[in-house]
Amino acid sequence: MDAASLTAIWLTVKLATLVTVLLLLIGTPLAWWLARTRSFLKGPVGAVVTLPLVLPPTVLGFYLLLMMGPHGPVGQLMESLGLERLPFSFAGLVVASVFYSLPFVVQPIQNAFEAIGKRPLEVAASLRASPWDSFFSVALPLARPGLFTAAVLGFAHTVGEFGVVLMIGGNIPGKTQVLSVKIFDYVETMKYAQAHWLAGGMVCFCFLVLLLLYGGRKKSLGI
Repeated sequence: MDAASLTAIWLTVKLATLVTVLLLLIGTPLAWWLARTRSFLKGPVGAVVTLPLVLPPTVLGFYLLLMMGPHGPVGQLMESLGLERLPFSFAGLVVASVFYSLPFVVQPIQNAFEAIGKRPLEVAASLRASPWDSFFSVALPLARPGLFTAAVLGFAHTVGEFGVVLMIGGNIPGKTQVLSVKIFDYVETMKYAQAHWLAGGMVCFCFLVLLLLYGGRKKSLGI
C-alpha cells in the first residue's frame, strides 16, 4: 500500500471521527426534541432531517456547493469574516458530511428516546428532578443503545461517502481525497490492484461494523 493510500485512509478516519462527534452533539438534542414535541413543526423538521436518505448525493452536494460557493450566503459570510471558503477544503467536507449523515444519527437516537416512554421521566419529576437532571440522569442512560447505534452508523456512513464529498471537496490529494474518492481515482487510472486493496478493506470494515452493531444490540437486549 503506497503513501497516497495511507494518507487517504488517515484523512477518512479523521473526517469520520470528527463528523461523528459533531453529529452526536447536534443530533442528540434534535432527536430529543423530535421525540418529545407536539409542535406542528415536528413533521417538516423530521422531513428535512430525513431528506438525505432519499436525495441523490450529487443533488445535495450541488446545493451545498451553491450555498458555500463565493456567490452563496455561506460563502459570502465566510469571505466577510476573512475565513477560508468551504468548497474544496477539509472543513467543507466536514460540513457536507454532517448534513449527509444526519439522519443516520438522529433516527436511532429518536427511536431510543421514544421507546423510553413517559413513566421514567414522570418518576424523576416526582422526585423533584429538574428537566436537565431527568435528561442526563434518566433519558441518556436509558437511550444508550440508540446512542451506540447512532455513533456506529454515523461513522460508517461517513467513511463510505462518495458523491457529496466529491462534489464539495473534489479530489485534492492530502486535503480532500478520502478513501472512496481514492478508489475511484485508482479505477479511473486502471490501477486495479491498488483499488482491490482499498475496496477489499472497505468490505471488511463494513462487515465488522455490522457485526459490532448487531453484537451491541444483542448485548443491550440481554440476548
